[in-house]
Amino acid sequence: MDEELVRVKGVEVLDGFKVRLTFTNETQKVIDLDTYLRGPVFEPIRSDPKLFRAVRVDEEAGTIVWPNGADLDPDVLYLGLTPAWMEAEAEELLTK
Repeated sequence: MDEELVRVKGVEVLDGFKVRLTFTNETQKVIDLDTYLRGPVFEPIRSDPKLFRAVRVDEEAGTIVWPNGADLDPDVLYLGLTPAWMEAEAEELLTK
């Protein structure tokens, strides 16, 4: 069975680091991006509300992006998956 991938088609900035995303299957979700905005590429976004609010949908990638090149995996957003930085930290703790 060939299922179409669900991608982001709309973004509305709410308060804090929250956004309302509209997906290609017409689902809407309010997501607090605070957990996902970690690492060097996201630090400017976290520290500058104006930059955070400049988020837009990249129609080709089907996800949200910022002017500095940062983006988030649309599957992570739609499925509520664990951010990569959390997985890396958990794996590091397991190997200690």
